[in-house]
Amino acid sequence: MKYFQCGRYRFPLAGAQSRTLVMGILNITPDSFSDGGKYMNLESAIIRAEQMIQDGVDIIDIGGESSRPGSVPLSLDEELSRVMPVIYALRDCGKPLSIDTYKPEVMREALLAGADMINDIQGFRSAEAVAAVAESDAGLCVMHMQNQPTDMQLKPDYEDVNQDVLHFLTARVEALQQAQVERQRICLDPGFGFGKTLDHNVSMFTHIQALQTAMDLPLLVGVSRKSMLGALTGREAPNRLAGSLAAALAAKQRGACIVRVHDVAETVDAFKVWDALSN
Repeated sequence: MKYFQCGRYRFPLAGAQSRTLVMGILNITPDSFSDGGKYMNLESAIIRAEQMIQDGVDIIDIGGESSRPGSVPLSLDEELSRVMPVIYALRDCGKPLSIDTYKPEVMREALLAGADMINDIQGFRSAEAVAAVAESDAGLCVMHMQNQPTDMQLKPDYEDVNQDVLHFLTARVEALQQAQVERQRICLDPGFGFGKTLDHNVSMFTHIQALQTAMDLPLLVGVSRKSMLGALTGREAPNRLAGSLAAALAAKQRGACIVRVHDVAETVDAFKVWDALSN
C-alpha cells in the first residue's frame, strides 16, 4: 500500500482509507498576513491547537516566521523561542506536528522535541537542511519558491511555470533520495503565491493532477486566504472563507493529498459533504 510517512504517523494514499488531509495553520508570529499576533503566547497557541483537533484537523503546521511577501528574515534565537515551547506542549496531542521552517538548526531542535514533519519553503535547497532531516522518520514537504519572501512578488517570471516547478521539485527529491531519504516521507508543494502572479497560480492549479502524476508523490496545496483569492474575489484576507473553501474543494477534486488551511472546521465540513455527495 502507498502511504505518506509522517514521523509517528502513517497516512494511506490509496484504497478505502485514503482521503484528502486537512493541515491546520498555527502561526506563532506577529506579522503573518492573515492571523498575525493572534497566537503569540503559549496559552493562546494551545487553545487554538485544541480547537483544531476538535474540528477534525489531521496535521498541525506550526510556524514561527512569517513568509508573507516583503517579510524580513527572523533570527534563529527568536524563531526557536517562539516554536519550541509550542512543540513541547503539543507533542503528545495525538496529531502529527509539522514545523514550517527553512533553518536547519530549527529542524534539528524540532525533531528532537518530537515534531513529525518539516515543511521547508526553500525546498531543502541547502545541504545543511538535507543533513538535518535525512536520518529522521519525519515527513518532508518540499516547496518551490522563486527568490525570497523579501522580493518574491516584485516581478515573478518564468518561461513555463509548470515546467520550472517540476524541474526544481525533481532535483530536490533526487537530492533527498541521494541522502537516503525514503520516498514515502516526501510530499510536494508547488508554492502558490511564492514568487507567482495570479496567472501563474491559476495555471499551476490546473496542473495539480499532472504534477502529482509526473512526480508520483503526494501534493500539498496551500492557498488559504491568499492574495490570489483576493484577486479573484476582491475581498480582503479575513473575508476569503468562501474562496478558500472553493479552492480547497478544487484541490481535492484534482487529487491533492493535503490542503493547508486557516479554517479547519469549515474545510472538514466541506470535505464531508463533498465525499458524501460524490460517492
